[in-house]
Order: sequence, then C-alpha cells, then structure tokens
Amino acid sequence: MPEYKHFPLADTAEGLTEADIIAWQVKPGDTVTVNQIVVEVETAKAAVELPIPWAGVVTELLVEPGQTVEVGAPILTIDVDPNGKAAPAPAAAPAAEEAEEEMKPLVGYGSKAVVTQRRARKGAAAPVAAAPAPVAVAPVPAPVAVAPAPAKPKGGYVPLAKPPVRKLAKDLGVDLHALTGTADGGVITRDDVHAAANGSATPAATVSTVDSGYDPATRERRVPIKGVRKATAAAMVQSAYTAPHVTEFLTIDVTPMMEFREKLKKSREFAGVKVTPLTFAAKAVCLAAKRTPDVNAVWDEAAQEIVYKDYVHLGIAAATPRGLVVPKVRDADSMSLKELAIALTELTDVAREGKTTPAAMLGGTITITNVGVFGVDTGTPIINPGESAILCLGAIKDTPWVVDGEIKVRKVLQLSLSFDHRVVDGQQGSEFLADVGALLADPAVAITY
Repeated sequence: MPEYKHFPLADTAEGLTEADIIAWQVKPGDTVTVNQIVVEVETAKAAVELPIPWAGVVTELLVEPGQTVEVGAPILTIDVDPNGKAAPAPAAAPAAEEAEEEMKPLVGYGSKAVVTQRRARKGAAAPVAAAPAPVAVAPVPAPVAVAPAPAKPKGGYVPLAKPPVRKLAKDLGVDLHALTGTADGGVITRDDVHAAANGSATPAATVSTVDSGYDPATRERRVPIKGVRKATAAAMVQSAYTAPHVTEFLTIDVTPMMEFREKLKKSREFAGVKVTPLTFAAKAVCLAAKRTPDVNAVWDEAAQEIVYKDYVHLGIAAATPRGLVVPKVRDADSMSLKELAIALTELTDVAREGKTTPAAMLGGTITITNVGVFGVDTGTPIINPGESAILCLGAIKDTPWVVDGEIKVRKVLQLSLSFDHRVVDGQQGSEFLADVGALLADPAVAITY
C-alpha cells in the first residue's frame, strides 16, 4: 500500500517560529530524490532552500507562494512508495544506529514528519502514524486528522514567479507587482517580464485591491510586515528599549590610510584582493577590542552577569533586497588584513545575493555598519541584541583640514560609536573610539598594539 508522508516546515535556525513560502521547485507528479531542493522559503533571518529527506512522488502542495507557515506545519505530501511495494532490504544490513544515520537528510529538521496511509474518502477518518525512520514501515492507525493547509494570507499581493523570473525582472527594472501572470494560476513567466520591459504587457489591473493591498480611494498600498523586515523591527525595538544607548562621534583624517590602500593594491601579496575602508575598520575594531574588552562583552539580564568574549565574531550590517541583515565574520580577531579582506568580500557578495544562511547571522559580538556607501556623513546606529557596541562609518570626503598649521585638502571620515551604558562606561567607549580612530588615521600605529 502506498505510504504518504507530510513534509513539515523545518526550523532552519534556533528560535524561528514561522517562514514565508517564496517559490516551489516541484509540482504534483514530480519524482524527487533524497535531499533534493523542493521549496525556497524566507525566514526572519534569510532566504533558505529546503531539501526533502525522502525519495518518492510529490502528490500535493499544501501551501501557496506568499503564505506564512508555522514551523512544523505540513507543506507538502509525498508518496514514498509510488509502486505500491516496500523497498527491498539491503544484502548486508548495517547496525541499527548506522542504518538510522544513513537515512538522515543532509540538512537537519526540527520536526518529525507525519506518516499517513492513502487519504480516506469523504466522511472517513484518515489514519495517521509516526514513523521511527524514513523507510517503509507498517503504519499504526491513530485517530488523528491531517492538518489542513494554512489559510491564504489577507492583504499584501505577492507576485507568483520563480526565482529566475524574479531575477530577470530585477535586471530589467520590471515591477512584478504591476503584472498579471499568463501561466496557470497567474504565475508570471519570462515572456511576461520581457513584454513588460518592451511596454506591451497587460498591467495587473485585474488583481483585486484586497490582493494587491492598494486602495484607489486613499491611494495607499498596505504591505504585510513579515520576514526579515519583521525580525529586524522586533530586534531594534527590543534593543532600543532595553539597552541604554550612548553615541559618541569622532572625525579623523584618513589620508594616510587611503594612501596605504593604494600601495596594497599594487603589491603582489594583495593582487586580486579587494581592500576597502571597511577592511581597515574591521582590523581596527579587532585590535581596539583587545585593549577595551568591555565593547566586546554582553549584559546577561537573566544571569545578572556581564559576559566577556575572548573572541571577536564581527557583524557586518548589509543592505539586501530582502532588508537589513548582519552576517558575521567568525574569529575575525585571528585574521590578517588580507584574510579579513577576502572574508568581507565573500560575506557581502553572499548577502547581496540573498543567500546568507541563518546560522551565519547568529552569535555576533560587535558590529560595523557602513552608511558611507550611501554618501551619508554619520549616524546613530542601534546596537544589535546580544552585543554591546556598534561602530558606524561615514563617507570619506575631501575636506579642508589643518596640517602642521596649514589648511590642506584631506580625506576625512566621521565615526560614531553606540554602546550599551550598562556594560561600557563613557571612558571605555571613548578609549575604544579613539583607538579605532588612531588606527584608521595612521595604519602604522597598529604595530604598537
């Protein structure tokens, strides 16, 4: 008898409770293999592709793209025994623990799957049984009904389009919200995007105001708060109202740093390595944190302790199409300038592509945010929860500066440091900011640290 399993939404990172379905990679009738990617979801931390831990035939997709689903809720049904026959036992069966290990998926899941027999006719109860391992097992009937699919979300029209089509639309500057898909179910195709780019597409006038969130009477559009934006808002509110923020500012001449950067670009050691002001700032933060460990500590309210970290997991705030994310460079304090440059390049590239994993954004100790890339002079950043300080880099600008009693045009940068006054006193915060400033004003100072 065919054996049906419900694939639950996995807890892809500690503490996640829900995720939004972005796009399905399979459809009913598709044959899938173990650990094949079947769906892309957006959690409160990142976009994640989920593999399925079984082989079989997809029988039903239980949720639609755009829906928000709680962790553990079933999102797909699969027939793991499409031929109606149990899989034959291997010639030399391994020990029980080894067999169980062999059947584990490559990606862990937070919830066990629910195993059911073929769905009963209307009016009949659907017997359900728990599976001890993802192999063909005789189900034990139990009077538990299969969980219904989550209700369709209200408000906030989500365009139905696969990731390649979304990328094409982004590259061509086409707003998917303004299109009506011509494929089955209103899915937007590549042809729809190309037609819109050429000015011949049919606008999404047929989309109801309830689905789009737009009200012609008020000329306003309402978008549900979810995903990365929802998580960022909650974290910032928590931080702003639990940690007493203090922000200090420092303006420095970084002409020597910029000249040193040009020398490194021409050196054989740094050939092909992207060295930016952020690279120098990252190195400066790691060096300065060793002299002022308070900025790399954290207030533990529950334990009533201050926890000092003997390592620097450096967070880098990055603006992405899905919102603000803060991936970490692990053990940044143990890296050379070149290693930091390479790590930062990889980290920012992955973030901009929206492929930062949830695990990469956990466990930071101190953060850098660079508003200078937007031409902004400075800011008063909010500390990330679980940390005690965040450094903000402004834009580097040609500015009149007094040098040896004469006014000259120099490369000038404004720094700002926000810190948790429960952990960091004004003296420690000022000393740390002064150290970072000194290292950026003259990189040769680093040899004295």
